[in-house]
Amino acid sequence: MNLELKESYFDNIFEEFSKILKDIGAVLPAVSFEAIDKKDPFCVLISTILSLRTKDNVTLDASERLFQMADNPKDMLLHSEQEIADIIFPVGFYKTKAKRIREISRILIDDFNGHVPSDSKSLLSLPGVGIKTANLTLNLGFDIPAICVDCHVHVISNRLGWIRTRTPEESEKALMKILPKKYWISLNELLVSYGQNICTTVSPKCSICPENMTCSKIGVKHSR
Repeated sequence: MNLELKESYFDNIFEEFSKILKDIGAVLPAVSFEAIDKKDPFCVLISTILSLRTKDNVTLDASERLFQMADNPKDMLLHSEQEIADIIFPVGFYKTKAKRIREISRILIDDFNGHVPSDSKSLLSLPGVGIKTANLTLNLGFDIPAICVDCHVHVISNRLGWIRTRTPEESEKALMKILPKKYWISLNELLVSYGQNICTTVSPKCSICPENMTCSKIGVKHSR
């Protein structure tokens, strides 16, 4: 199948996956709740940083506490690194993230007039910001289409046979060639939730997946 010519295929996949997630009561990643609610690039950026190697419910709670204290770079710098660390605990690597949050806030004020930049190159220049964080900030903070690839997107896209890549960076470029642009923003949100609940990295629940009979199951050794 030439996926580049089959937009209807992706229409069907997104509809099927969304329906089964709704049926089982799955929720969107925590960072998305914060981003959709505030639609503020700074909050999206910081929430995404907090979410790295952290469970969704912990990220959401920490984001809410932090943004009640400070939701812009200027106010964030009124608080010490230790104060930030205390309020975002127990997110993963909370001390390192507290340091990064202050560093980013300072750079935004000094170099970007207190605003989060809306281009990938500038975002990637910020300390601790990788391609996933940059693209998610563009997606949810600015409504700029960009494909955000994390482990779930990388694994599921390869498992389904959409692409053949070794790294998330390679996956991003490959997906840009085949995925309709209208799905660039929502891809991460959908596949992260699907990967957490259905198409898990180890022993995926293939028996309840609507793509069970057609999925290539690349890399799947055991399934349920």
